[in-house]
Amino acid sequence: MGRLFRFIAFLFLICAAAHLFCNSNAYSSSSASSSSTTMHTNNWAVLVCTSRFWFNYRHMANTLSLYRTVKRLGIPDERIILMLADDMACNPRNKYPAQVFNNENHRLNLYGDNVEVDYRGYEVTVENFLRVLTGRHEAAVPRSKRLLSDEGSHILLYMTGHGGDEFLKFQDNEELQSHDLADAVKQMKEKQRFKELLIMVDTCQAATLFSQLHSPGVLAIGSSKKGENSYSHHLDTDVGVSVVDRFTFYTLAFFEKLNMYDNASLSSLFGSYNPNLLMSTSYFRTDLYQRWLEEVPVTDFFGSVMETIHTVSAYRAFSGKNSNEDRIKLSLDQSVGLEKRRTLVSSNVQDQINDSNTKDQLGVFEYLWYTILNKAEKIEDADILVNYGLAIILPLVAIFTWLSH
Repeated sequence: MGRLFRFIAFLFLICAAAHLFCNSNAYSSSSASSSSTTMHTNNWAVLVCTSRFWFNYRHMANTLSLYRTVKRLGIPDERIILMLADDMACNPRNKYPAQVFNNENHRLNLYGDNVEVDYRGYEVTVENFLRVLTGRHEAAVPRSKRLLSDEGSHILLYMTGHGGDEFLKFQDNEELQSHDLADAVKQMKEKQRFKELLIMVDTCQAATLFSQLHSPGVLAIGSSKKGENSYSHHLDTDVGVSVVDRFTFYTLAFFEKLNMYDNASLSSLFGSYNPNLLMSTSYFRTDLYQRWLEEVPVTDFFGSVMETIHTVSAYRAFSGKNSNEDRIKLSLDQSVGLEKRRTLVSSNVQDQINDSNTKDQLGVFEYLWYTILNKAEKIEDADILVNYGLAIILPLVAIFTWLSH
């Protein structure tokens, strides 16, 4: 009887190990497939000006300029988080009250009627910034102040202010460290808060802020490398201070030539930065990003182009106006389904051919073991595999017990 109990214990250990192995494989395969197959469904932008005081006027102008650009290219206000550390428009030194300009010709007022500031003044802190990225808000924080992204989101994170070696100053009294940013991005990835993330930083030694990043799907661009400064573009004598930084100025110059339907790539944007004009060397980090930059439209991050179907009512799926287009779409869907079925049939045929070839090459017992392993790999639910194992083990135990008597 002692041998019988040892044999039963041995069989149950095998079943438990198989269960754990299958569960771990299923989890790893499902997480990897979900991250790689998730569709791009929406765009978000987080735009941050970290500087206070009148002499940092250009940092607010930088942020408002990017705000205007992403709105023009299709990202709506409800998907933009705008953080401004100071209100230059209402500063008593401002010669043009309630107005902010990024050019000395004063043709474009950036602080117009359609500016929705989510965090302003002393609300712009490192803590609130990290809470926005990670989604760890207090219950009283309204939805308009939350980054409600998901695993299908492409996020643009733009930051401007004063920085140094692996830090960015907030409000001139605290700092965001490179490891703080990397930890927040890691949490975002683990919580499936983005599919792809583009980080753009306009500050001195901006490249050093990316040194701790390790999360996949992240693309980073900075206005200057380590040891380099990021310079302003020009002075507005009426306003009395510089009104825009060089890196942001040439970024805006690139986007002013585009609309939301242009197919300019990120590669063309990155290639447009001239070190002689910037007076610094722009830095790109692409080792964490899976796609070729030549194949990625700038609107994947700086815009939002969504195809919509207008219906007469919530209960009528298609209107007569769009009936022809809908029939075409349905026929295309049917043809795609037919192609999938053809692919499935051809793959099954190929599997049968491979099985016959394998049978010829292996012996009877080896081929039987090979077949069992293949069937086990095709079982998606680990519990089913364990149940099959128990169903085989119990008759074996009964036979072994009967033979032992």
